[in-house]
Amino acid sequence: MAELLLGNVEGDVPDEEINAFLQKYGFPPYDEIQRIEGAGRPAALLRYNHLTDDFLRTLQPRIHNIFWHNRTISAQIVPVREEN
Repeated sequence: MAELLLGNVEGDVPDEEINAFLQKYGFPPYDEIQRIEGAGRPAALLRYNHLTDDFLRTLQPRIHNIFWHNRTISAQIVPVREEN
């Protein structure tokens, strides 16, 4: 499983539009999306159940710091977290 954190994504952008944006840049469809509210910097956490961090890392530069929906989007690979 791999996770991609898209920072500075406005909360009213539909999930389907995020998916279409990512696919435009070569990303496969995500399996889950979780919205994260922030003080002026909302984000979306995308889970890819069948991808590796390394694979996402090859795609990440395509969208990091791109201007979309009147905001500069950040894209970060979330390190694997250990579950207790």
